[in-house]
Amino acid sequence: MDALMAALVAALFTQASDRTPWTAALLGDRHASKAAVIAATALAIALGNALGVVGGVIVAPLLSPNARDLLLAFALVSAGASGCWSIKPPKLRDWRLGAFGTSLVAVGMLGFGDRTQFITAALAARSTTPALAAVGATIGAMVVLVPAILLGTRGLRKIPTTALRLGASVVLLIFGAVQGLGALRLI
Repeated sequence: MDALMAALVAALFTQASDRTPWTAALLGDRHASKAAVIAATALAIALGNALGVVGGVIVAPLLSPNARDLLLAFALVSAGASGCWSIKPPKLRDWRLGAFGTSLVAVGMLGFGDRTQFITAALAARSTTPALAAVGATIGAMVVLVPAILLGTRGLRKIPTTALRLGASVVLLIFGAVQGLGALRLI
């Protein structure tokens, strides 16, 4: 159960400081069927997180418990550090795949190898129930992405995204530092 909540919170903070909400908002603007965009986004995020869990499960037996904790610390710190840079809104190509297909491909490509997937892999590597890391990360990401889809780019611009991005990055950096210091037995 700890992997579920940890992944949910980590994904929430990571997505709040990422480009994916902007892509989701663009997709929401472009397509009339918000339900198709939400469904495709959820599927893309779930598949990406499932892939992260597979990576975590493969790596877990190769690492000691302290190394697993350090992997999570590194994932959190790198997610926090990369969130400190400004975000350039992505540009979508004019794919003719419909709302579902375009959303699936766009969010899937953007999410492949991203910070949320890395944190999900690290959480899965240290959990006895690694699948819960994917479930939690998917729920956490969708808490950020569904409002972005519904608001669109105009609505997203009204939210203080820079302050949210920097605040989320600082939280990730702090939790990563605490996790790393704990893994090194310094605190």
